[in-house]
Amino acid sequence: MDNKYCDNAPQPIKDFIYYEQIVKGRSELTVKNYYNDLRTFFKFYKMKNGRADPENFSNIDISDITEDDIKSVDLQTAQEFLVFMKTEKNNEQKARYRKGVSLRQFYKFLTNNKGMFKVSPMANLELPTPKPALPKYLTLEQALEMITHIDTPDRKRDYCIIVFFLNCGMRLSELVGINIKDIRVTHDANGNDVYTLKVLGKGSKERIIYLNNACVNAYMEYVAPEETDRDARKASGMRDCTVKTDALFLSKRGTRISNRRVQQIVEECLKSCGLDNMGLSVHKLRHTAATLMYQNGVDVRVLKDVLGHENLNTTQIYTHVSNSQLENAMKQNPLSNVKVDRNKK
Repeated sequence: MDNKYCDNAPQPIKDFIYYEQIVKGRSELTVKNYYNDLRTFFKFYKMKNGRADPENFSNIDISDITEDDIKSVDLQTAQEFLVFMKTEKNNEQKARYRKGVSLRQFYKFLTNNKGMFKVSPMANLELPTPKPALPKYLTLEQALEMITHIDTPDRKRDYCIIVFFLNCGMRLSELVGINIKDIRVTHDANGNDVYTLKVLGKGSKERIIYLNNACVNAYMEYVAPEETDRDARKASGMRDCTVKTDALFLSKRGTRISNRRVQQIVEECLKSCGLDNMGLSVHKLRHTAATLMYQNGVDVRVLKDVLGHENLNTTQIYTHVSNSQLENAMKQNPLSNVKVDRNKK
């Protein structure tokens, strides 16, 4: 991973970033968020102590923050920072919650791993608990509409991408990271082919996804079995270039497809079926897969493993989706607003 973004950070922050990345196995996005949150906090710290111009907040340099500065931070400063982010920077609860978590994790590291404190000054920092938002997702009808209206130049590749998202509930990074060798074929007790896919999830944790018929068919259309060798692949459609990677999903240059290109493909497919005005995204396709599985009887504990969630609480949001639907169904009953005047004779 590239850590150049924190080259000018104070050493304790660098140590924390490296620890979270290497020892704890956090994703690149997570450690970048940690760094950005801590940089913002110490900009506030310098401004509060008269060492920086409040009018030039975004350009405040934190490279001169010392270990003594870090040790001088107390709970009140952290609380004032969270208030500042709300009143002056218009941070929503979710953004302020994340910044509070970053501070707690940083000072926990300094306490437990560096011995800078006997007790972390952030141990009692109260966080603004974000309201759990129900995830946006496609209904079954909308998902079918999307699948049947994929009309892009690289249709077989893009169809396979959308089918994988809607059936497997994988993350964007997981799909982009798939290599040809990650898909394996074994046989069950009856001799039937069983296709499995190994994906690399958050924190570099591997998990196995069993591919259903829709995924297998989409995969077989995109890459025929005899074309899975790196040097032999000249699969249908867009694969008229020299293949330069073991990646399953390729760009027109023969390299691994980028996150942004996959996002564009999803946007194009949503637009082609008239669903581009719903605020949907790649991640919403993951929500769609999870919601449809739960609605059709998949146990929430099984769903947790399918999605690669670390704990069950994260998966519970899909049970709330179902409860919300039950409530809406009752409200949509044509008799829901009928009120009979019982005093009328």
